Amino acid sequence: MAEAYIVEAVRTAGGRRNGKLAGWHPADMAAETLNALVDRSGIDPVSIDDVILGCVTQAGEQAFAFGRNAVLASKLPDSVPAVTIDRQCGSSQQAVQFAAQAVMSGTQDIVIAAGAESMTRAPMFSNIALHQKAGIGVGPISDRIKRRYGVESFSQFEGAEMMAKKYGFDRETLDRFALESHRRAAAATKSGAFADEIVPLAVEGGAHTTDEGIRYDASLESIAAVKLLREGGVISAANASQICDGASAALVVSEKALKEHKLKPIARIVEFAVTAGDPVIMLEEPINATRRALAKAGMSIDKIDLYEVNEAFAPVPLAWLQAIGADPAKLNVNGGAIALGHPLGASGAKLMATLIHALKARGKRYGLQTMCEGGGVANVAIVEAL
Repeated sequence: MAEAYIVEAVRTAGGRRNGKLAGWHPADMAAETLNALVDRSGIDPVSIDDVILGCVTQAGEQAFAFGRNAVLASKLPDSVPAVTIDRQCGSSQQAVQFAAQAVMSGTQDIVIAAGAESMTRAPMFSNIALHQKAGIGVGPISDRIKRRYGVESFSQFEGAEMMAKKYGFDRETLDRFALESHRRAAAATKSGAFADEIVPLAVEGGAHTTDEGIRYDASLESIAAVKLLREGGVISAANASQICDGASAALVVSEKALKEHKLKPIARIVEFAVTAGDPVIMLEEPINATRRALAKAGMSIDKIDLYEVNEAFAPVPLAWLQAIGADPAKLNVNGGAIALGHPLGASGAKLMATLIHALKARGKRYGLQTMCEGGGVANVAIVEAL
């Protein structure tokens, strides 16, 4: 089978809601990551076959052919097409997978996989709320779906509580995990571990190059003091991912393109998988997807050097570690979404950038990335750093 390679993978530093990136139109923010791929790789932008951009809340400034608008806001010529996709939190990880499939099929040679989400300017659920306020329709979950699953709605928050109960995690365990996320992210930032993957964005006072959500002074006491999302539960805003503005992108190419354009790859796509399961507990599916991807690759988890498991809620990576029998020391070594933020549609390619650069910095070979996604879906990708 033909191979797919990643030549560059970049991301913006995360911005808190109404924070440093609040003044950036999301199309312009995405455009900066596309520009960075061109600048860093030296690729002739005319040769780019397609741009696949993930975005979850396709409303307002993120509506109306958002991926195409990102191209039009960039230095790419208007001959480069684009498409916007939604696989919820895994949207830009799916973009990487679609790009790799296009390259491996031989139908395209140079594809950008990207993602962008301004959770400040296109708030989560605003694509639903405006219809609800106008009295249009009954929402995305039809009565037929409700009857099938015996619920009135699907809730990621309820799913997180269900996972914590199923795997036996109390609040202190979740809060300790959250604290470690902040500590790792702070250490990575101070050491310059993110420098090579971050695309600077101009903001008031200079360039935005540091993830805004990291709590350098976090303590178990301060995390435990945050109010629970429901009485008697274990999930709080402090042990869940942060609302975040950001963008990310990866340049995925064929072996033919490497030779013709004299490109140097930083990673190879080894294997990928997407699976789906129970939409009620919803967030557990990365476990099944990981098992499938490892089986397809003929690998065991001990052969993987680093893992990025999205910290949508603390029970997700903790349950994944427990079920897979993985090494906690290899998990989210530079912190995760609890500290760094989760810019929804941008998170997949964001984690890919972080994973590849972390592997290279440590002289390691194989990395695995997985995302829980709305509706009980999950993506997994295994990459080899080159």
